[in-house]
Amino acid sequence: MPGSSSSPRLTLAVLATVVAAFSMLQSLVSPALPVIQRDLGTTAGTVTWVFTALLLSVSVATPLLGRIGDMVGKERTLLIALAALAVGCLLAAIAPNIGVLIGARVVQGLGGAVFPLAFGIIRDEFPPERVPSVVGVLSAVIAVGGGLGIVLAGPIVEALGWRWLFWIPLVVVTLAAVMARRYVPESPQRVPGRIDWLAAALLSGWLVALLLPLSAGRSWGWGSLSTIGLFVAAAVLLVGWITVELRSRNPLIDMRMMRLPAVWTTNLVALLFGAAMFAVYAFVPQFMQIPTVAGFGFGSSVSQAGLLMLPMLVTMAVSGSLSGPIAPWFSVKAQVVWGSALSLVASVAFAEFHDQPWQVAIATAVFGLGLGLAYASMTSLIVQNVPREQTGAATGMSANIRTIGGSIGTAIASSIITGHVQTSGLPAESGFTDTFLLLAAFCAVAVLLALAIPRARRVTATPEPVLEELVG
Repeated sequence: MPGSSSSPRLTLAVLATVVAAFSMLQSLVSPALPVIQRDLGTTAGTVTWVFTALLLSVSVATPLLGRIGDMVGKERTLLIALAALAVGCLLAAIAPNIGVLIGARVVQGLGGAVFPLAFGIIRDEFPPERVPSVVGVLSAVIAVGGGLGIVLAGPIVEALGWRWLFWIPLVVVTLAAVMARRYVPESPQRVPGRIDWLAAALLSGWLVALLLPLSAGRSWGWGSLSTIGLFVAAAVLLVGWITVELRSRNPLIDMRMMRLPAVWTTNLVALLFGAAMFAVYAFVPQFMQIPTVAGFGFGSSVSQAGLLMLPMLVTMAVSGSLSGPIAPWFSVKAQVVWGSALSLVASVAFAEFHDQPWQVAIATAVFGLGLGLAYASMTSLIVQNVPREQTGAATGMSANIRTIGGSIGTAIASSIITGHVQTSGLPAESGFTDTFLLLAAFCAVAVLLALAIPRARRVTATPEPVLEELVG
């Protein structure tokens, strides 16, 4: 029987393996984008979509599969997400051109549902008093997995080639699926309802309509008919999506839950934090690999760029793992505030002090410290402020909003960097500087929003009157 030999500790180990695998896959390709660009003969703007397409797919798949998990069972849906992830890895490993590779990354994005499903399973299987600390551990694993992907990319690419960035995760994901089938118990909670496919279509529609002009607007022209038309379409589709969600009896993303003070403030911080985090993942390694003849950059190999990101991995691991244990003395709200503030300091440091490798290493360490604190504490805030049976949907929504922020952040950063090019064809330093100053602005706003987050409160039941009181 699946899950018959499970224990909370074993369940946590399996879930940690699952989320670490996907988190690594999110960041694993970012240091290798210049190598992939050369090998597949594409442009810098197009190859960025290898990163952005995954985030876009995750943005749609996370709430969709999170909702399915609440309806049919989290363990069963977790296996579906892992199967899609494995298929996407296989397609990416054999991709003959950039189009197929981007399509494969879209398929991989279905695996993004492992995050909300894992948090939902934790809340189902662990005692309430242990949930915050366990969530902190799992959040730290996610954050560290993203950093580890950046560090491991270089040795893998240089020893085996970039296609092994997908062959190796394929093996890991397959093994993780077998472990999940055997050791993760099926969730006892079920939420009846149906899937609102119109909401899913509108969500994907406004995201695509927004990200395309953000990414290509500089080359198309910001005043061009295509750019303006897509921005208008994105606004119309966004309004339509919100309207459908508000009227739906089975919303993909519960807008009433979004009105909870602790939820909407935390999610706005997550949006901005995601923009900064994924942009750093994508473009700091690229900055390091710029040839020194450009007048900046270090001419690093993929491995060297990964090693300069290692301080971020270490500080993320430390601060993320400490988030839960220090919560009684250093509240989760304070952790979000300080995490955002440290990320602000790091973004300014990236922009102003990048002449030597040690300067970038220190900035990545500070960023990792803030990332570990904020990542774990934001998830804890959501878990502590929503009803138990809506944990999957709420954490999925938070992860989704963070990913949407990442999609927007990387699209804007790509547009800025590719729009500043030297006559030699190499990127200009001003593109990176402007990008990191923009990320600093995102983090500054995140600090202000974090200060507005109310104290965490526990919700133990979800009858409609209680929910309405919280919303009201």
